[in-house]
This record gives sequence, structure tokens and C-alpha cells, in this order.
Amino acid sequence: MRILIVEDEVHLAEALTQILKKHHYSVDVVHDGQAGLDNALSGIYDLLLLDIMLPEMDGITILKTLRAKGISTPVILLTAKGEISDKITGLDYGADDYVAKPFSTEELLARIRAALRRKGEVVPEDALKFGDIELHTGNLKLTCKGKELKLILKESELLELLMTRKQAVTSKEQIIEKLWGFDSDVEHNNVEVYISFLRKKLTFLHAAVRISTLRGVGYVLEEVTS
Repeated sequence: MRILIVEDEVHLAEALTQILKKHHYSVDVVHDGQAGLDNALSGIYDLLLLDIMLPEMDGITILKTLRAKGISTPVILLTAKGEISDKITGLDYGADDYVAKPFSTEELLARIRAALRRKGEVVPEDALKFGDIELHTGNLKLTCKGKELKLILKESELLELLMTRKQAVTSKEQIIEKLWGFDSDVEHNNVEVYISFLRKKLTFLHAAVRISTLRGVGYVLEEVTS
């Protein structure tokens, strides 16, 4: 899951980044409203943590703009204690939730999980299942019929993306944006390498799951029927 943090308090943003990465989320951070809007409009994020009081553009304006443009990414507002009117305004304009500063790590993580569940995403605290394979994102293990393999991080992130896409075709551009970020200089052959790694591991496990290529379109995870 990829999360965008829009927060002008640098130390808080850094702390949030470390917390989320520790819990296996991919994180991007910006410190002003205009950059926050530009990043959020890319549509690559699964959730936004959005401060209300920001330089250049406030969080409520960002939220209104996103919803007006049809961007439905879940938004959790970060508010100062006592900003009741801002909370109400944010919820009225389409925020999914809010947390008041200072907040506990446990509360924030619980609200993130709840927002992702409402969106219909698979929250990465449990194992993901597809066909006869099971991906444990916490320890990067892939299991199938009693056998298991250890994946490297990018392999796990790529397989998680394909599994949560629920048999939808995923382009190389979408993979790069999700795994490395939309401003990354990673090239298509990097994706091909990791796809090849995963295919070999699925073959080793004798999994009834394969990664199929739709030439010129992308990749799709499919169950193999006997």
C-alpha cells in the first residue's frame, strides 16, 4: 500500500514515515499544499494523510479539489486539537476520517487500516491469498501447499500488487509508480527482471498460479486450471 503524507512539520512527517515503513507501507512525503495536490492528482496512492494547515494551499482546498476531479483516494486529516470546525468541514468535503494531534501510533494505524478496508483494499497485516499461494507481507514469505520461500522486498511488493489487483491487468507504468514512485527513473526492464524472479519462484513451488503477459498491455495474475 502506498501512502502520501502532506505535512509541513518536518519532524512529524519524518516520524510518520518511519512508523509506516516499519509496518510495510510505501511512503512519499511533501511539505506544502501545492506539492501535495500535484502528487495526489497522480492517482497512484492508496491513502493520503493530509494536514489542514499547510503553506501555499490548505488541506481543505486540496481535499475539495481532489473530490471535484473525481479522485476518490481515502483521506485522513491531521488536525490540531480543538479544530472542530475544520473536522466538520473536512468530513463534509469528503474526508474519510481525522486524527487530532498529538495522536498515538496505534490509533493512527487502526484508522489507516479502517480507511483501507472501507476502500476495499486488502490491508497488509494479514496474509494475502490467491489460488493456492499465500503471501505473508510481514515476513516476506510465499507459501504454497506446505512449501515456502523467502522473497526480497521488491518481489513481495510486486506480488502483493498483482494479488490485490484481483486479476486486473497491471501495466509496467503502474508497477513502477506503485513500487518506486511516479518520479522514479526506473526502466521497464527492471520490472521484467522482478517478474522473471517471481515466475521462477512460483514454478519452484509448483503453484497453480502464473503471471501472464498481455503484450503491450501489462501483466495479470491467473489461476492455472488442470
